[in-house]
Amino acid sequence: MVGGAPLRVVFFGTPEFALPTLDAILESGHAVVGVVTQPDRPRGRGQRMTDAPVKVRARDARLPLLQPGTLHDTSFLSALADLKADIGVVAAYGKILSEAVLAVPRFGMINVHASLLPRYRGAAPVHRAIMAGEPETGVTIMRVVKALDAGPMLAAARRTIGRNETSLDVERDLATIGASLLVATLDRLADGEVPETPQDESSASYARRLTKDDGLIDWGQPAGRVHDQIRGLHPWPHAHSFLQGSRLILLRSATSETTAGAPPGTILAARGNDLHVATGAGVVELTELQAEGKRPMNVRDFLAGHRLTAGDRFTATA
Repeated sequence: MVGGAPLRVVFFGTPEFALPTLDAILESGHAVVGVVTQPDRPRGRGQRMTDAPVKVRARDARLPLLQPGTLHDTSFLSALADLKADIGVVAAYGKILSEAVLAVPRFGMINVHASLLPRYRGAAPVHRAIMAGEPETGVTIMRVVKALDAGPMLAAARRTIGRNETSLDVERDLATIGASLLVATLDRLADGEVPETPQDESSASYARRLTKDDGLIDWGQPAGRVHDQIRGLHPWPHAHSFLQGSRLILLRSATSETTAGAPPGTILAARGNDLHVATGAGVVELTELQAEGKRPMNVRDFLAGHRLTAGDRFTATA
């Protein structure tokens, strides 16, 4: 910001990914006049009612907090209008905003989206990009419109995806990159007009929401695709397969160009730090896994407590 007046920002966000952006705005010259986050819901293994990360941060910062059950609620819309925000900022809020909400801030609303739009619109852009084996991703700041992630773009930043990086690794970094890019965009908006570039609809793709069914490994795929599925689904819902009648969660892996010479899913080596599995083309080297209900383990520790031998085979069912 050089000569423009600070903007009054209403922030929409819920999970951990949104925290760097909220923190960056709080540390900028702009003013967060209120926070909108999802209603409380059961979370974690015990499904206990817990506050989402953005709610905790908003409460600690003593910010006005709104948790509407529905965005069409008239009392919520009235409270939102009372904040007198210049602009709305969205970072992983978790709901599609209604036209009534979009119309409240006088300069509209912008979104921090974790992909290089128009690729990977939707709920799981980082995970789907990694599962597809993309070599890079990034963050786009876009204008929020009624259509899903289809608004014009104000800024973008690119980031290479390392061959063994997981969604957790990449998403944490993108959250920080997006926070910096968002504040820079707010500064530019405060100083004057910011060019908005329409998205190329012909290049658009959709990153649908993840489910546990996405995690089942098809060992008939090439090793690279299996590896991408394992790292793309970490930290949730995790890739999984069945061995000796039990479900195993596969947390981290690597690949080898070694020719398997065995049916897909067959264990080729199970000793020391080595747990190698044949795929449709090549070999996956499992490096961290977890028996259901147990703690994550590296391969050496896992093999110390589980008797596996070459020739054992992973299956699609128990």
